[in-house]
Amino acid sequence: MNFHDARGTLILAYPYSELRKDALAHARRFVALGLDQGDRLALVAETGPEFAACFFGAIYAGLWPVPLPLPTSLGGRDAYVDQLVVMLASSDPQLFLYPDELAEFATAAAGQRGVAGRSWESLAEVEPASVPALPGADPNEIAYLQYSSGSTRFPHGVAVTHRALLDNLHAHGIATDVQESDRCISWLPWYHDMGLVGCMLSPLALQVSVDYLKTEDFARRPLAWLDLISRNPGTSLSYSPTFGYDICSRRMSSQTRAADRFDLSRWRLAGNGADMIRPDVMQAFVDSFADAGFKAQAFCPSYGLAEATLGVSIMPPGEGIRLELVEESELAGAGTPSQERPRRYRAIVNCGKPVKGMEIEIRGNDGELLPERGIGKVWVRGSSVMVGYYRDEEATEACMKDGWLDTGDMGYMSGGYIFIVGRAKDMIIINGKNHWPQDIEWAVEQLPGFKSGDIPAFAITGPSGEETPAVLVHCRVSDPDERGRLRDDIRERVRAITGITPVVELVPPRTLPRTSSGKLSRTKARNLYLSGEIIPYDIAA
Repeated sequence: MNFHDARGTLILAYPYSELRKDALAHARRFVALGLDQGDRLALVAETGPEFAACFFGAIYAGLWPVPLPLPTSLGGRDAYVDQLVVMLASSDPQLFLYPDELAEFATAAAGQRGVAGRSWESLAEVEPASVPALPGADPNEIAYLQYSSGSTRFPHGVAVTHRALLDNLHAHGIATDVQESDRCISWLPWYHDMGLVGCMLSPLALQVSVDYLKTEDFARRPLAWLDLISRNPGTSLSYSPTFGYDICSRRMSSQTRAADRFDLSRWRLAGNGADMIRPDVMQAFVDSFADAGFKAQAFCPSYGLAEATLGVSIMPPGEGIRLELVEESELAGAGTPSQERPRRYRAIVNCGKPVKGMEIEIRGNDGELLPERGIGKVWVRGSSVMVGYYRDEEATEACMKDGWLDTGDMGYMSGGYIFIVGRAKDMIIINGKNHWPQDIEWAVEQLPGFKSGDIPAFAITGPSGEETPAVLVHCRVSDPDERGRLRDDIRERVRAITGITPVVELVPPRTLPRTSSGKLSRTKARNLYLSGEIIPYDIAA
């Protein structure tokens, strides 16, 4: 594990052998503190050697580590403390560990829950217990709890067993065809399943070295990520949600040639996942960095979720991004129209084939199995699917049946590949027709000055009980007349592209909520808007 500062300068090389030694010492410290097998150990997942050593120390001691998020720039102190309180209440840990610089937040949250707390520094001062042997692990025991990135108000702690984790890591190594020359480069947060499993646990299990940037450092200097990839003499494995590729493309000056700074010719696998994969963003990245040697076939779309440990499907390396155009009426569940009319299509990204040990089925609303290219709910089954949500039997039963997991996503199978078209719960239904919020958001993004992350779309209930689409838009314009014109432009653009007329609300910058992994949260934005906590500009003021 190689940790770098914001400019990409190496500050610590941490061999796995040293990590093992430190983890064993921490395991004996946990024993000295009176922790028993099955106890939960909550720890703030800061990208650094302390978290890694404590995480594996917990595993050695038979504890269940529970990675918790770092604060985001939104909401301030109270919002972060509230988030920690909710997750501590859900996981009920016997000890809470945190970096010294977050002591104020962590002690406030721990105090509200009556949880014992310690900083990394104070833990190191505990004398390790002298025990003849540490407990062994049963494959079917819980290894750790993973909270999904959207867990703020009603958290779901995914219980991941040792067997599920190892099976998913094994499948990941096979699907990505890991090679001797590979090295991983990552800025993804360790409290997110793609960061923890894909970029911390997987490289360790596969004995691949990793270069790490902290997530907050990537946000400030995103091109430092590409600098690290450029400096790797071997082949690179690196993953990002769509917005990571987007921000890098936007940071490239039109006057600067990428080849003057970067060498991306050895980037073997550029993983895409964790959100909807946007073909236009991926193309913009290729356009920006092709002259630095980046190859479009390096893109590796994937699909996964914490409830399946991580990986469900991965595109075979070298196949790149492949698209299928689907007529909008098919996406809306209405089938292909019989009458002639202008057709609208959406490009759907191929998210690869099921990984080893994973099955995928597409089912209709009544649970019936749908044929090839039939759009419905995505169900998965396999050895790395969770045993359930921790202490939440009702939520577990709502999404699991006979070993199958209802992912809450919509998609279809084509030629053995899975295509994800959106989230079932995000669907906006107008006059019996389904509309994807991504399409509404994309329509607004086509106007000058807007970008992904500025716009959440969702359904609200109108005066007569009908469902109405609403779109919130970050507005940086101060003139009221200009705001009025802007709202009209947005409404007209959405109508032109999707055929529906939304309620358009302009909101102040930095007021839209994000998940712990930095993605815009439609669900929380809707809740805050309906509760009056997000206050739109008064256009007429």
